[in-house]
Amino acid sequence: MKQFPDSPAQPAFPQTRAWPAISVVMPILNEERHLREAVDQILAQAYPGPIEVVLAVGPSRDRTQEVADAIAAADPRVTVVANPTGRTPNALNAAIGASRHEIIARVDGHAMLPDDYLRVAVETLEETGADNVGGVMAAEGVTAFEQAVARAMTSKIGVGSAAFHVGGTAGPADTVYLGVFRRSALKRVGGYDEHFQRAQDWEMNHRIRESGGLVWFQPRMRVTYRPRPNLRALAKQYFHYGRWRRVVARTHEGTINLRYLAPPAAVVAIAAGLLVSPFFPLALIIPGGYVLAITGGSMVTGSGLPARARLALPFVYAAMHMSWGWGFLTSPRKLARPPR
Repeated sequence: MKQFPDSPAQPAFPQTRAWPAISVVMPILNEERHLREAVDQILAQAYPGPIEVVLAVGPSRDRTQEVADAIAAADPRVTVVANPTGRTPNALNAAIGASRHEIIARVDGHAMLPDDYLRVAVETLEETGADNVGGVMAAEGVTAFEQAVARAMTSKIGVGSAAFHVGGTAGPADTVYLGVFRRSALKRVGGYDEHFQRAQDWEMNHRIRESGGLVWFQPRMRVTYRPRPNLRALAKQYFHYGRWRRVVARTHEGTINLRYLAPPAAVVAIAAGLLVSPFFPLALIIPGGYVLAITGGSMVTGSGLPARARLALPFVYAAMHMSWGWGFLTSPRKLARPPR
């Protein structure tokens, strides 16, 4: 984990209503198509205070580096730093280390923010005294398959009851999507732990809460998210989510609840039912029951979707559940975080 430089003293904005300067940090890899639009959208935020953008660019397969350099050359508010590893937590720490301001907003290279995102974030930091505020990962699809994934990612059947997926009322949370932080909180916990290739947001928010800080969910902060375009990419994504969530659980005891255990339990139960069924046919009730459950759930949650998206929805649910569960079950101990 990193040590970050102190930022200049900021005005007491709750009393004076002066708006603090914000550093937007962006981990960038293979974002040639979307990068310029994403940066323009951030700089055009309806926010009364100064904004800087720090792009941490990894070794991309496209022209991302050239696009980032051109944006920075044209606008002094944009800075580019290198991220040789290409990994997200390394990029975030590099960008935070190069940033200057007291408020730090994490934004992805293909995220689409509402115009008032930063303003709502700062107002929420003022009102709550939180160390990190964030909102909803509002999945929206373009193709029929992406629409099915988006519906699953905003459904309790697909992702459980996490507010940053399914929405809810404002209040304290275990974690939030992306996040707008106080620099003092990032310094206190040492930033992102670069061991975690996935789940680094949940892991750092856990450390913020363990250190006495507050993580706050603000449903007004909705960020549009584009889902994976096919079943293979979706399964890979959720496999790694499950694998690294197990690493977090091994690192921080007591952080697993029934919601996280449901997918691996389903994998074990279905596999056991299939293995035993040649000798005990009634065991097929378990995998058969699961198929009926996700089919029925898809009929309920797929309302309003195009026909092709409704047909894809059961397969999307199954891919998310089974891949996450298998990743969790097979997460190797060699991924365990070395002792600090």
